[in-house]
Amino acid sequence: MAGVAGMSLLVASSAVWLTGCSLSDDMAGLGSQVETVPAHGQSSAQPPGPGQPGTQSNALVVTPRQRAYLDALHTAGVRPSSELTALSIGSYVCQARAAMQTDQAVWDFVAPLVRNDVADADTGDGVSALAPSTDEVQSATSDYIRIATDRLC
Repeated sequence: MAGVAGMSLLVASSAVWLTGCSLSDDMAGLGSQVETVPAHGQSSAQPPGPGQPGTQSNALVVTPRQRAYLDALHTAGVRPSSELTALSIGSYVCQARAAMQTDQAVWDFVAPLVRNDVADADTGDGVSALAPSTDEVQSATSDYIRIATDRLC
């Protein structure tokens, strides 16, 4: 039971750390407010961030380390459903590593997240007709853990 409580705290603290929100922030409508940003390397009419004085952008802005992690995932053939999901999974890996979790504990925690992401990425609409194959999930989980450990943590 203590492990479940610890993982719950890990998940909650990851979300707080990744989003910069406090636990009391209302995040209910967050998904409908996210703006899309051109893929890395593509140009845009406007750079990400506030466009006009007094306006606020919800565009995802990543650090160079996060960009290197996302690029390495892409190079390895991992196709996350979104960059935010990939960064969340990477954050979970780094926090588990920082908490000195065993390799098996990291795997056990990350694999279901990756399985859901692989299923979402397959259809592009979050609804999968077929569950992803075990090999596909294992390969993606291995890549996420290895790349996050090497590039993000």
